[in-house]
Amino acid sequence: MNIANENTIRYRLEQREIDNLSEYATKSRFSKGRKKPIEECSLRTCFQRDRDRILHSKAFRRLKHKTQVFLSPFDDHFRTRLTHTLEVSQIGRTIARALDLNEDLVEAISLGHDLGHTPFGHCGEGVLDELVKGGFHHNIQSVRVVEVLENLNLCQETIDGILTHTWGYTPKTPEAQVVQLADKVAYINHDIEDSVRAGVISEKDLPKDCIKYFSSVQSKRLNKMITEIVNNSIGKPVVAMSEEGWHYTTKLRQWMFDNVYIDSPAKFEEQKARKVIRELFFLYCDMLKPVCEESKIERIVTDYISGMTDRFAVERFKDHFVPKGLQLSTKDDYLFKLANALK
Repeated sequence: MNIANENTIRYRLEQREIDNLSEYATKSRFSKGRKKPIEECSLRTCFQRDRDRILHSKAFRRLKHKTQVFLSPFDDHFRTRLTHTLEVSQIGRTIARALDLNEDLVEAISLGHDLGHTPFGHCGEGVLDELVKGGFHHNIQSVRVVEVLENLNLCQETIDGILTHTWGYTPKTPEAQVVQLADKVAYINHDIEDSVRAGVISEKDLPKDCIKYFSSVQSKRLNKMITEIVNNSIGKPVVAMSEEGWHYTTKLRQWMFDNVYIDSPAKFEEQKARKVIRELFFLYCDMLKPVCEESKIERIVTDYISGMTDRFAVERFKDHFVPKGLQLSTKDDYLFKLANALK
């Protein structure tokens, strides 16, 4: 614990958290800290600093050209991985503020939760999961991005929230629980809206009992989900949606998997996207064999490909597999920089 000078703004912000936040909230003054000690900021708490480090990272900027559901969307109004992240942050902050939890920690986790996501959304993640020994999971890769590839040296609470935002993990803080729920609420609702816009489904196709419970109006459905989380969690150490609300939320999520995520016109181009990832993976593994230890090749290639945007992956595929005129240089310099860094 690094207590700030009482005359600093940071000290006053930390004291405000202690005086005003819920007894269950994570207070920045009592953070478990970072792996590498640093000189603390006089203006910002440690979680505010984490948020800023993530926001200014290269991985965060690349999210604007990574798929959410629809590959290379033809309409500017479809979500990307970046706009999804911002919606998760907004929903998470609303819940945190209502529950008197640490809004800064929620924002930091939200902004960092998908930094390790692949190009082409869950399609790209699925291909790498098949190719990489031990599998590939974007939440684990997100932690690797902040700890290794960009070395952001974040607080342990932020890293835990990034790791545990997805299904099957148990968050250690109520703020991380908020993000885990906010992520689900965000993508269920905005993916419905995008799918309706694309003509893949219509609102009337949604399960009738879910429409009756949440409403067929996007804003009302979203508000009811958030309200059910808040009302069910006030004054409690665990953040969770009501049992009835969670039943209809998970039913709606499963319906989206059955009708949009798995087999729908939204997925027609995914076989091509899978081919792009697969061919680049094998190509780069072969390219590194003369210059890198075999045991490190898969890790390097996975880091490189998972960090690509959709369009960068397509351009690399074109460069290597589509005939063109004389080329005197390669645009895969970063692949070899990664190899050199991990020697």
